[in-house]
Order: sequence, then structure tokens, then C-alpha cells
Amino acid sequence: MEKIMIASDIHGSAYYCRKLLERYKEEQAQRLVLLGDILYHGPRNDLPKEYAPKEVISMLNPLRDEIICVRGNCDTEVDQMVLDFNVLAEQAYVNFNGYSIVLAHGHKLDDKNIPALKEGDVLLCGHTHVPLCEKRGVYTYMNPGSVSIPKENTANSYMILSDKFYWKTLEGKVYMTND
Repeated sequence: MEKIMIASDIHGSAYYCRKLLERYKEEQAQRLVLLGDILYHGPRNDLPKEYAPKEVISMLNPLRDEIICVRGNCDTEVDQMVLDFNVLAEQAYVNFNGYSIVLAHGHKLDDKNIPALKEGDVLLCGHTHVPLCEKRGVYTYMNPGSVSIPKENTANSYMILSDKFYWKTLEGKVYMTND
């Protein structure tokens, strides 16, 4: 069974990217799924701790063959010029460990504009910076929260998918599952 790490909203923080990649190594995940907003902090956010996009680039590029990424609202064509993995896909469909998953950042989705989802599918988004697992009709919406700029008093976090989904703090403590 594969182990997949899922994270979103690094926003150029070298500090939190480093912590995330330490956890990635410790978790021994085979893939790193990034749900957008990799380098730029965005005009609505304060600068995250150790805002250093060039350092984030140098940490992520060596993992190019392990990263699956979708485009966030703060990701641009300029980012693609410096990152060695695709950051411009608006959505992706993957199947891991029996889960059919649609990946998107989430900023363009609403009740009238959702991807094609079947019974039991998972819609995995970032953008809100708030961890969530919620059944919505035939599919389940999940959000890992934010690596660097969590909101609504939530932890800096990521998710692991192995036998089920686990939400974890950057210290590796499980605080939620999809049970």
C-alpha cells in the first residue's frame, strides 16, 4: 500500500517547507501531493515565517519526480519557469489505495462549478487554510489545512493517505481522520 503526503499553501515559507519535507522523509511517503500556492504569499496574507521562495524552489525541485501539484490562485506562469514540476494544472484525477480523488486548489469551485464526481469520490482542495472532512452529497470534500499560514486557530498541518486519511500537525501528531 502506497503512502501519500498531501499538503497545501506553503506560500514561500522556507521554514515550513523544510519542516514539511522533514516529515515527508520521516513518513516515508512515496508521493507528495501539493494543492497549490507554493511560492507567493498573496496580497491578503502576511508574510509567512522565513519567506524565501528561492529556498523553497531549491528544496522542492530535487523531488520533481515525486510531486503531483495543482495550481493555486497565487501560482503563475513565472513560478513554472523556476519549478521543475508542473504547477499549472487546474485539476488532476488520481487513484490511490482505492480512493478516486480529484485534486484542485479550490478557489474556482462552488456549488455550481465542481468537477465530475461519482459516489464515493474525494474532492481534495486547499485554499481555505482550514482542515476539513465533510460529506457533500455523493462525494467527500477534504482539505489538509495550510502548511505555513493556518486559519481559524488550526495547526500548521498536512495529510497522509495510507489505509485512510490522517490529518497531522507538522510535529507528526494525528488530530483527525476520515473515519
